[in-house]
Parts: sequence; C-alpha cells; structure tokens
Amino acid sequence: MTQAPRRTAVLRREAVTVTVPVALAALLAAAGPAAAGTTGASGVGDPYFPLAGNGGYHVEHYDLTLRYNPTSRHLVGRAVLTARATKKLTRFDLDLKGLTVTGLKVGHDRAEFRRRGQELVVAPRRTLHKGERFKVTVAYRGTPKPVTDPDGSLDGWIPTDDGAFVAGEPQGAMTWFPANNHPLDKSSYDFTLTVPKGRTAVANGVYLGSRTADGRTTFRWRQKEPMAAYLATATIGKFKIKRYTTADGLQVYNAVDPREAAAAAPVLKKLPSVLKWGSKLFGPYPYRAAGAIVDRAPDVGFALETQTRPVYDSAPDLSTLVHETAHQWFGDSVSVTSWKDIWLNEGFATYAEWLYSEQHGGDRAQKTFDALYARPASDDLWEFPPGNPGSGANIFGTPVYARGAMALHALRTAVGDPAFHRILKAWADGHRDGHGTTAQFVRLAERESGQDLDSLFQTWLYTAGKPNQG
Repeated sequence: MTQAPRRTAVLRREAVTVTVPVALAALLAAAGPAAAGTTGASGVGDPYFPLAGNGGYHVEHYDLTLRYNPTSRHLVGRAVLTARATKKLTRFDLDLKGLTVTGLKVGHDRAEFRRRGQELVVAPRRTLHKGERFKVTVAYRGTPKPVTDPDGSLDGWIPTDDGAFVAGEPQGAMTWFPANNHPLDKSSYDFTLTVPKGRTAVANGVYLGSRTADGRTTFRWRQKEPMAAYLATATIGKFKIKRYTTADGLQVYNAVDPREAAAAAPVLKKLPSVLKWGSKLFGPYPYRAAGAIVDRAPDVGFALETQTRPVYDSAPDLSTLVHETAHQWFGDSVSVTSWKDIWLNEGFATYAEWLYSEQHGGDRAQKTFDALYARPASDDLWEFPPGNPGSGANIFGTPVYARGAMALHALRTAVGDPAFHRILKAWADGHRDGHGTTAQFVRLAERESGQDLDSLFQTWLYTAGKPNQG
C-alpha cells in the first residue's frame, strides 16, 4: 500500500515442509483463547487486531453476489462460503461490521446467529466434525460504511461521488462481506456484481463478462489463486475500460475514471514492462490477470495492492505503480501470518521502487539509503523498529516502509547481489500462494548466503532508535 501522508513512507519458502492448508489448519485450530472445546475462536490471535479472523475453520472459497445503488448507497448481498472445519464445531464466528443479516444457513439448514460487535456468531443446527467441508450462506443488506483504523484513516467500503472505492487493508473486508478476515486465511473468489447501467463494477482476477437488463449491468469476476480477504475489491464507478493480453498471456483489465485518464495513461502504458521487469527479478508473476483501477477518491489518500488489480485513489506516478505491482509477489502471493510482520510487505515493495529506479536511470539504491541514513536521530524514520511496530496504529508508518527497505539494502550489501537476488526469488517461489514470517526469511537469507545474519537483522529490524552502521 502507498499513501500520502500516512502510508507513503519514502519518496512518495525457504521450502515449506507441510502443505499450506495443513499449516493453516494448525494455526487456525490453535488460535485464540476460545479455541478449546467446540467453539471456534473469535480471532486468530493477531497481536494488533485480536478480533481479526476466526478459529476453527478455513474458508476455501467465497461466492459473493452484490447489488449496489450508488445514489442511495444501499447494498444487497449474498455470500456463500465453502469452508472446512479444522476442529469439531458447535459454534463459529464470521467477521461482519454493520449491515443487517436477513438470513443465514449452514448447509441446507437455517442456523441461529447473533451479532456481537464485529462478530457474527453462528450456531449450526448440528455439530460440524473436524475435516468436514460445509457451506455457509449469508443474506444481508444495508448501507456499508468504512471502518476507522487505529491511525485514523478509512478502510473498507468508501463511498465516492459515482460509486465506491473498496480497499480493505487491514480491517475493511468485513464492511461489505462476512469473512474470515485475516491474512492467515486465503481463499478463491467468485464475484457477481450488479450496478446501474453506465457504472462498472471491478473485482479481482479474470473478467468473465457482463450483461445488461432492466437498467442494470451485472459483472462477473473470478480469482482462482488464494487471496486474503483484505485484498478483495468491488470498486464501482464510471470508468473508461481498456483490455488487452500481454505477450506473456496475462489478461489485463484497466478501469480509469475519465477525470484521471489523461494523467494515468503514460504510467499505465508502462504496466506490461513493469510486470516483465518484476517477473525477471522476483520470479514468474503469480497470477493470470493484471491491471489497475484508477478512481477519483479525494477523501481516501492511498493506493492498495488489491490482488491482480491495484486500486488507486487518483492517477498514480510510476513509483506508486511499481510499489503496488511488487506487492503482487510480496504481500499478495506471499502473505504475512501476523500484521506485526508487515515490513515483509511494505519494506519489500519500497525496496522494489529503489531497484526499479537504479535499473532505469534513476538514483542508485545506495544513494537513497545514504540520504535516509543521514536523517537525524529525532526523525520519525527511527521512531520504532520495523520488525516490531508496536501497535496497529504504526503498521503504515515511515519505519515499516523506509527502514524496512533499508534492512533489505543492508542485506544486499552484506551478501552481494547474486545471493541477494537468489534470496528474493527463493522467497517468492517457496511461499507462493502461501505465507511467510520474518524468522523464515532470516533462515532463508542465511541458507542462500552461507552467512550468519542474526546481528544484521537485529540491528535493522529490531533495534530501537537510529542504528549504528559500524
């Protein structure tokens, strides 16, 4: 993600020994204080967002059917979640903030439910057994409203003058669909989005087509590769559409607010070359679709790496395009298991900007590093260590982005370019469609470089204040 001023921090596996679903099931089954017995935990135990996500099950697929009226701002939704129990369940939670639930079924049976803050507490008619696959169907309606994050910014379903800007990091998915709302749980998605004729509804993945009848147009999208709920979008507006297929076979779909079209065009023209550059540096692009959503949303103030198709609140500059594109590898395909590790997303995407600059006639990464290190100890760059931001209010702070990128540059300097580039590719490839932690990245870097790097990472990720380079 990039944002000004909040989220723009600078100038503007190893092989997994168990399958991702097994590792995920173990984490979800054990997460949270309520994981004992037959009750799914009301959160996965994230230190910064304790109610985010839910224990006891894994959502394999979301099928979301939405109808939205931008004039009344009224949403009617139906969500069908295909899930698998990771423990015996007599009760489980979904995350859903606001909106009115008008019906809920588990399988073919109506289920009892109640609301408790952001938790939708579900009691199925019969016990669900560990390993059992089940469906949850939730019908809901209302006026979706964004959530206010700990740093004061808006997140989720954000109304615009012609539709909605939908960007869910870190909490906002629950403002528009019931979800297991934590990066730990990744799923495939189908979207069926109906809006008034003349509006376009853009979601993730491959565009499956649209049809217009009775003054409304319905758009269908499919995201097959696993996706965290916060990366889902259903952005709606009056857009100019450009579709094409790249030489590598990627299906590109760009939706641009006409008021931003002139400014966005030169940057979006570079998207294929940026994707090709990233694929060479980080390994194969992880998805079959790509593109951009460029909205006019002056009250938002950030861009987000919504999977396959980042959403921008205005025409992006090239650095922002590079940043959000790099996230498709780092953050989207390789996701964090805890928001505490967000430097793995933002530090990597920021360093991608540095690499792109030095490989395309701009400043070398060392010059950018030196300029940042020259900042006084009182600068907010040194306010907290990026590996331990301390709270949800800090996860989009300058240290996560800029000092996170500095940690990667320090690693590159220590191990040399060949080993560094092997590390980047091995990280993206080994954790593709899954998750990674800082500890796993450190072990991978040590394995690929043959060096003991504990001191380097302790200095750049966990030392309070301005580190001593010597």
